[in-house]
Amino acid sequence: MQIPHQTFVVVADGRKMLFFRNEGDAEHLNLVVERVREQDNPSDGDQSTDRPGRAFSSVGSGRSAYEETDFHQMEEDRFAAETANLLRKRALRNDFDKLVIVAPPRTLGELRKHYHKEVADRLAGELDKDLTGHPVPEIEKALSAA
Repeated sequence: MQIPHQTFVVVADGRKMLFFRNEGDAEHLNLVVERVREQDNPSDGDQSTDRPGRAFSSVGSGRSAYEETDFHQMEEDRFAAETANLLRKRALRNDFDKLVIVAPPRTLGELRKHYHKEVADRLAGELDKDLTGHPVPEIEKALSAA
């Protein structure tokens, strides 16, 4: 993937967002960290209090269980929406002309739901990989290979 000079690169998942600026050129990336934000999101078991409830049929002896709410996933989705909101604010301030987003497929899907028109217009590329836990040289290598 060609990433021109000064392109804004966001590497995110449901718990961490990294904002980079490419200070290199399209062939030799040099990602410089602008911002890092993490959230503390305990596992779903730590956030839930008990098992899901049961429903009884009014006719006969049928029963069914309610689906348990996944609080961990809800928080990851909320964090992705927050990331999209930060991108909207920066796009409206003209902080970037081109944008590349790297995120796992589920997070990328959640981000897409919340893209503002200004963000979508500046989007130069997306990469569906989870690279938030990788060092910067590995992120640069993955982007160059994409």
